[in-house]
Amino acid sequence: MNIIIQLSYLIASVLFIVGIKMLGRTKTARKGNVVSSIGMFIAILATVVQVEAISLIDILICVLIGSTIGLIIAKKVEMTKIPEMVAIFNGFGGLASLSVALSDFWLNTQQRGLEVDNITGISVALSILIGGITFTGSLIAFMKLSGRISGRAIVFTGQHLINLVLLILSVGIVIFALTDFSNPNYMIILAVLSLVLGILVVIPIGGADMPVVISLLNSYSGMAACATGFVLNNNALIVTGALVGASGIILTQIMCKAMNRSLMNVLLGGFGQTSAAGGEVDGPQITVKEVGVEEAAQIFDSVSSLIIVPGYGMAVAHAQHIIRELSELCEKNGVNVRFAIHPVAGRMPGHMNVLLAEANISYDKLIEMDEINDDFANTDLVFVVGANDVVNPAAKTNPNSPIFGMPVLNVEKAQTVIVSKRSMGKGYAGIENELFGADNCLMLFGDAKQTITKLVGELKEQG
Repeated sequence: MNIIIQLSYLIASVLFIVGIKMLGRTKTARKGNVVSSIGMFIAILATVVQVEAISLIDILICVLIGSTIGLIIAKKVEMTKIPEMVAIFNGFGGLASLSVALSDFWLNTQQRGLEVDNITGISVALSILIGGITFTGSLIAFMKLSGRISGRAIVFTGQHLINLVLLILSVGIVIFALTDFSNPNYMIILAVLSLVLGILVVIPIGGADMPVVISLLNSYSGMAACATGFVLNNNALIVTGALVGASGIILTQIMCKAMNRSLMNVLLGGFGQTSAAGGEVDGPQITVKEVGVEEAAQIFDSVSSLIIVPGYGMAVAHAQHIIRELSELCEKNGVNVRFAIHPVAGRMPGHMNVLLAEANISYDKLIEMDEINDDFANTDLVFVVGANDVVNPAAKTNPNSPIFGMPVLNVEKAQTVIVSKRSMGKGYAGIENELFGADNCLMLFGDAKQTITKLVGELKEQG
């Protein structure tokens, strides 16, 4: 029976790897989800078969409850709320790892009277520490993204020092526990410290920096699951946890590079503090040129190439569907339409990709920043929808800017730029956008969805 179970775990692991690979392309993403789900079903089934302490009925009831909740959430959640959902799912993963490791440790040491070896004890400690940080950190990220607490960086004097002290205390607790793993108080204290540390690590991070936070917390949830796999001696959990942990760290590094940040700064919980402080920077007064819907429609009707740059404002306005209609209308008029995707646009990795794919915009039209940046100079019109800091030329020209050195889209090089924006409010960097005052930039003020709907109507009338 053990051979069959281990073989099932191996098959599940292979399906997870294949599923993740398929998720990398829009055409195979749905199948990748199905393949990964099948792998998860096999892993759960193999685990259920070998569990003796709990009845099959109890397990099925738990599976039914969890599946029902998941189905309800999947049906009701809006695509614009995906970042919040990803954050809370990361948190649940961390909480599960913490709970399972702590309960298994308690069962073996307090009820069965078994001795815990150092490797298992360290695995338990890592599961608790990383799981606790992931849980409360993800809750803070969820509340920031959903507006339940301020999305701005929350900082106080000595914050980094307190984080460091808590981390040292956590390591000290683990070292003390090595001398006597039969004492459960060490692990309980470690759990409390990890929960507090998770809060303090994430609160100084601004809402605009959430793509990095979410990918990092996703990595943490994978590492916690991997450590729990060692606690339970579960090969499937070890493999899948390692996959998620490694991919999350790689994605975090990519996100950091895209925002000109250091990974160490993220790990120390100081990420986004510069952005918050940047709100006090006084930039030069910018004079903008406003354009109306009718005039904007005439410009759209006269171009042969168009690049659309989506940002978080598009997500807030739920404008992705009307943008698809606009792009299709332009294509019918012979315009070459593409979408420029900045790696950290939105509030999670791939946020713009998810929203545009949900609007049935072909993935082939979504071009990453490195591939499309040189094309702006040869483009007739760039339409910026709700993006701000990721199109600010100050990142390249102003050494005193808080975003200096951050890779941005070269939209200012296009012949004409139209920016759809609700107001002249600043981005999360808290500075004026030099693009808005450029000679070739026109501001189209108003709610993105309503404004673009009027623009589409005007184009249809002119056509």
